[in-house]
Amino acid sequence: PLTPFEVKVGVYNNKGDGPFSQIVVICSAEGEPSAAPTDVKATSMSVSEILVAWKHIKESLGRPQGFEVGYWKDMEQEDAAETVKTRGNESSLILTGLEGNTLYHFTVRAYNGAGYGPPSSEVSATTKKSPPSQAPSNLRWEQQDSQLSLGWEPVRPLANESEVMGYKVFYRQEGHSNSQIIETQKPQAVVPLLDAGVYIIEVRAYSEGGDGTASTQIRVPSYSGGKITSAQSTLHTLSPSSSSVTLLLALMIPSTSW
Repeated sequence: PLTPFEVKVGVYNNKGDGPFSQIVVICSAEGEPSAAPTDVKATSMSVSEILVAWKHIKESLGRPQGFEVGYWKDMEQEDAAETVKTRGNESSLILTGLEGNTLYHFTVRAYNGAGYGPPSSEVSATTKKSPPSQAPSNLRWEQQDSQLSLGWEPVRPLANESEVMGYKVFYRQEGHSNSQIIETQKPQAVVPLLDAGVYIIEVRAYSEGGDGTASTQIRVPSYSGGKITSAQSTLHTLSPSSSSVTLLLALMIPSTSW
């Protein structure tokens, strides 16, 4: 394969051989790649993603046009493997859409127009456990001028879920689509409410398997006049333009005839 040959063509008949053409050089087609990828590694990235990386020795025969990654779940046969192809000299691939907390096996082989090369040695990796399904609950807050101190009940993952690594607080102004994020390892955070308006806030636990279920959204108006808590929010929002609000509670008891 992929070897130059010198070729000349002559003519003959029953009287004998005639002249030959000039010599030309013709190269044979390349063969399939002859070397298997080496140093193959598989690394779990999330509940549904695994990174497969490899190295390939440059060779003079059977130059690869790309690589094919085969993968199958544990307890399945390699014959049932699914495949994903790369093109060019890529040396890694992220497989997506995998099942959580599942052991997968992988091989890699090069290919070109002539066919496929030998597969690499088999490697394995397990996808991460699913993120926590429980949402942070009992959100409570206290606002002091432009800072909002936020707290919630810690999330406790199930046995088949990833351990909680921390929490993400998503907050945005009403009417805006892009949220800002604050990460914290404790069930509490300080959120800056710098601009006037109403802020929409939610909290998610995160783990090595990804982000968990979002909490119920809360709506907090920015406030620059002293301190207010979540328990007082109803009172505060009754009349935002007033300097003070007075509530009168009247207890009416029917008179008793004597």
